[in-house]
Amino acid sequence: MTQPCPPSVYPGLVKLGLVPIQGQERLLWQAAPSEGGVVNEVSEVRPSEAHQARVFNPNSPEFQVRLAQAPTQVAVAILMRTDGAFLMTSRPPGKVYAGYWEFPGGKFEGAESLGEALARELQEELGLEIRVFEPWCVECVLYPHALVELHFCRVTQWAGEMQMREGQAAAWQTLPVRVSPVLPGAYPVLDRLARA
Repeated sequence: MTQPCPPSVYPGLVKLGLVPIQGQERLLWQAAPSEGGVVNEVSEVRPSEAHQARVFNPNSPEFQVRLAQAPTQVAVAILMRTDGAFLMTSRPPGKVYAGYWEFPGGKFEGAESLGEALARELQEELGLEIRVFEPWCVECVLYPHALVELHFCRVTQWAGEMQMREGQAAAWQTLPVRVSPVLPGAYPVLDRLARA
């Protein structure tokens, strides 16, 4: 059963509460379709009324069907420089939420471990080899197209020269981020970075 909680303060993202997902209680967020807007500071943004109106009814059959499906597992890298800056990349043309800014990463393939998926994705997207990483947090987001479980990892050492292998853009950021629009699922992690 879903535990109610107040709406989030992130654009295009609403906190639905704790729900059972594949036998584990997870905090679930719901993302609105890609409509976006300019964001100046994580702590000062508010969802629009249009975004708030799209919240699933936790007791609806559609919501229950979506939660019964296994979430897509995604490995996500927060590349951290020693000066505190972190890397964000834009989603390439042709993908859902194209042009939105996010942390690099992607779906697990087959029986990959978190480390294997993270290493493969950074090599495929950026041409980088991970040297040191640590799992940091997990966020579950219900997007219009999929339920995803995002495994965020702090990557503090890597090797190689960065290449934009998928036609994406990249920018080193500090808080508040200057790029926009930001993928809704990145906001809780940006908030965690602000509090770290």
